[in-house]
Amino acid sequence: MTALAPPTTPGQAARPIPARRLSALLAPLRSLGVVGRICGAIIVLLAVLAFLAPWIAPYRPNEINLSEALQGPSWSHLLGTDGTGRDIASRLLWGARSSLLGPLVVVTASTAAATASALLAAWRRGAVDTLISRLFDIVFGFPGLLLAIVAAALFGGGLWPAVVALSIAFVPMQGRIVRAAAIRERERPYITALTLQGFSGWWICARHLLPNLLPMIVAQSTIAFGYAMVDLAAISYLGLGVQPPTADWGVMLASGQAGLLQSYPEEAASAGVLVVVAVIAFNIVGERLADRADKDTR
Repeated sequence: MTALAPPTTPGQAARPIPARRLSALLAPLRSLGVVGRICGAIIVLLAVLAFLAPWIAPYRPNEINLSEALQGPSWSHLLGTDGTGRDIASRLLWGARSSLLGPLVVVTASTAAATASALLAAWRRGAVDTLISRLFDIVFGFPGLLLAIVAAALFGGGLWPAVVALSIAFVPMQGRIVRAAAIRERERPYITALTLQGFSGWWICARHLLPNLLPMIVAQSTIAFGYAMVDLAAISYLGLGVQPPTADWGVMLASGQAGLLQSYPEEAASAGVLVVVAVIAFNIVGERLADRADKDTR
C-alpha cells in the first residue's frame, strides 16, 4: 500500500519551493562571472568597512599628533600619517562613509525621479512624452560637474549642495534609457491584453511594467554609482564638496597631492587607489547586470 500525501491547502500548493526561490535570488549573482563576483565582494567589503569605521578605526579621523607627522607605514600607523600626524588608514575608513553615502543618495534620488518620469512619458506618450523628453535634453546639456560648481557658488561648499546638483544632472542619463525600454515593453502583447481588460495605466505600470524593467534599472544605477563617486571625489578635490578637516577620499587626494612628488605619497596614493578600485568594481558589476538584463528582455 502506498502512503498518501498529506493534504495541502490551496495557499500551500501555490507557495514556491524554497530551493527555487533561493535559486531565483542567486541567478543575478551567477551571471556576474568570477570577475563580477570579485568586484561585488569588493563593493560589499567597502560598504561593511564604512559602516564599521567608528568601531574598527584605530584612531579618530581628526586626531592630531604633530610629533608623528609624515611618518611612513608602521605597526602603529599601517599607512603612515599625514602632515598633521593623523592616521591615514583611519581617515580612509572614515572617509569611506561620505565617499559612499554621497553617491548612494545621488543614485537613489536620480533613479527614482528618472524612473517615474520615464514611465509617465512612455505610457502617456504625445505631449507628455515630448515635454519630458525636452526636459531631459535641456538638463543633459549641462555637465553634472558644472552644475555642482554652480550649486557650490550659490549655496556654498559642502557635500549636500553637490549631491543635489548631481542628482538633478543624473536624471536624464538614466531617464532616457528607462523611457526607451518602457516604450518597447509597452508594445508587448501582455500589456495590450491588460489594457483591454480594463486595468488602469498606473496599476499596469506598478504591477507589470516596472518589475520587468527593474533588472535593467538596477544595472544602470550600479554604473551610475561609479560616475557619481568620481564626480563627488573631483568636486571635493577642487574644494567645493566635502570640506576639510572632514575625512573624505576626495579631500585626502587634495591634501596629499604635494606628497606625491616627495617622499610621502601614502595619503593621496591610497585614497586614489580606493576611488579607482571602487569605480571599476561598480562599473564591472553594472555591465554584467546590464548584459543579463538585455538577454532576459530579448
